[in-house]
This record gives sequence, C-alpha cells and structure tokens, in this order.
Amino acid sequence: MLAKGIRLLIDARAEGRAVPAFTTYTLESTRAICEAAQNTGLPAIISAGASSFRGVGRAPLAAAALAAAAQASVAIGVHLDHSTNPGEIAACIALGYSSVMIDGSQLPFEDNIAVTSAVVAHAHPHGVWVEGELGGVGGDENASSDAVAGERTDPAMAAEFVARTGVDALAVAVGTVHGFTTTPVHVDLARLREIRAAVDAPLVLHGASGLADAELAAAVTAGVTKVNVNAELRRAYLGALRAGLADDGDDVPRLQRQAVAAVTHVAEAKLTALATTPHSDTPSAKETRR
Repeated sequence: MLAKGIRLLIDARAEGRAVPAFTTYTLESTRAICEAAQNTGLPAIISAGASSFRGVGRAPLAAAALAAAAQASVAIGVHLDHSTNPGEIAACIALGYSSVMIDGSQLPFEDNIAVTSAVVAHAHPHGVWVEGELGGVGGDENASSDAVAGERTDPAMAAEFVARTGVDALAVAVGTVHGFTTTPVHVDLARLREIRAAVDAPLVLHGASGLADAELAAAVTAGVTKVNVNAELRRAYLGALRAGLADDGDDVPRLQRQAVAAVTHVAEAKLTALATTPHSDTPSAKETRR
C-alpha cells in the first residue's frame, strides 16, 4: 500500500528503527524493493529520484514505482530524492508521490530557507511530506568515487532551518559521502546527537553505503530515522547481470530474475539491520499531532 504522510517516519522513530529509502533506476530494482519489504514485513521507501529519471524518463519510472507501492502488502512510500527544481517537485506531487526532497544545500542559508519553505507550502496541502537538506554530503549520487565529506551540519542552524521552513524531515551532513570510497568514512555520532537534541524533525542519513551494521545502528540510536541506500543495490544489480552474461546467456528474463533476486537479498538485509537497532525515543507532542 502507498504510505502517505510523515507517520511512516514518526512511527519508526518511536519504535526504535529507521526506514530505508532504496533508490531505483529500473523495474527490476523497483520490484526487488517491494519484495524485500513484503518478505520482511517492514515498511520501506522507493526513491525514484531526480537522477533516476535520466535513463528511462520521469513518467515511466514514477508510474512503475507508484503502482508497485500501491500493490504491496506493506506500507511503501514513493519519494523524489535530491531535486533542486521546484517544477519537477510539483510534477511528482501531481503524479502522486508521497514525499519529496528539495535539496537547497548548495545555496546560501537564506536562499535554502526560501526555496524549501516554498516547496513545503505547495506540498503540505497535497498531503505530501518534505525533506530538506542542510550541510554538505560529498560524492556522486549515481556512481562511487573517492569523495570527501563536506561541511557538517551546524545544530543551531538546523534548528532555525526546521523552525522557519516547516520541513518535515532533515537530511544532515555528519561525515558520510555518497557511494563507496577507498578511504572509509564514519558517522560523526557526537554531531548527530547534538542535531537530534536541537531538532524534533526526523533526521535523514545520506551516504550510508559501506557503513557496517553496527555503525548504522549507532546512527539510529543517535537520532537517524531515514537512511538512504543506493550504491549497495547498484552493485548487487550490476553484479548479477555481469555474472549472468558471463555464462554466455542472452535470456533476458533469466537475467532480470537474477537481478531481482540479488537486489532483494541486499534490501532485505538492510531492512532487517535498520529494524533491529537498540534505540528508544518518545515522539514530541508536535509529532504526535501529525
């Protein structure tokens, strides 16, 4: 079923877990995400984001994600990730997305507040929750590289940003980068705890690829409620295709099934890891009313 509203994240935080947002580029990955959620009985988010549209187009990928979520037996959100274009955001809201991200992190602080506030004002009447971003998460969303972490989120600025924009969730920069790197990265747990103490909106961790389950658990304990997962699924998908092609096969349905199975396995492991973190929190009165 398509999960509407921020309750998906509020409930996760109250229950001591985080919701993974899995990036999809293909129908195979979309199916695998839904199968993993159904197999584990845990909610998930399909992230059919701005960069994912470049290969197959917005309308086909969005339609597949929304249809798959609607037919699933568990709650699954459909999310627009890392969009910098309010027009694109409005189009995805019109298509039926349950959440959107406006990424103004590269803008000056006041400009980020302005564009995020405008998106919130448009999204909320449609029942769509909004994720904003403050700070710098380095790297490429679609390919691994030797990226370095950007400027980390300031807790006081985060509190002001959430208060002035009314944003529902906040992506924070706490030392991670998009994609795998040759030099290991780690979560700045102390900074994360400071942000959590200053902000009552659910916090989002981008750049979690390659982090050990124990570090992810520590991040959830420190306040993360949504974790973006991309590179690990990409590697599973491409690895399955390479292995199948190496067998001199041109049976496309067989290759597709192998890709679905590989991505499902990785997604199930991530869902389970994020649902078994030892974390206790009580939602604020503001959150309870949402």
